[in-house]
Amino acid sequence: MARPRTKPVKFKNGFYIEVRNKGSKTGIKLRKETKEEMIQAAKDLEGIKDVIIYGESKNGKWVNKPES
Repeated sequence: MARPRTKPVKFKNGFYIEVRNKGSKTGIKLRKETKEEMIQAAKDLEGIKDVIIYGESKNGKWVNKPES
């Protein structure tokens, strides 16, 4: 088994959404360059997956804080 990571994840600049299977606790984060691309991807996936919109990340910090 591998050793767990010790450094926190640094997010690149962009807009993030998280996509999960319905009823799942974990998912993957998808990064898009523009807000319009992020919204379109969320609309495309919302029928078959659970989608959580995180917002914009700039210089490793959240411009719009994610909803908890």
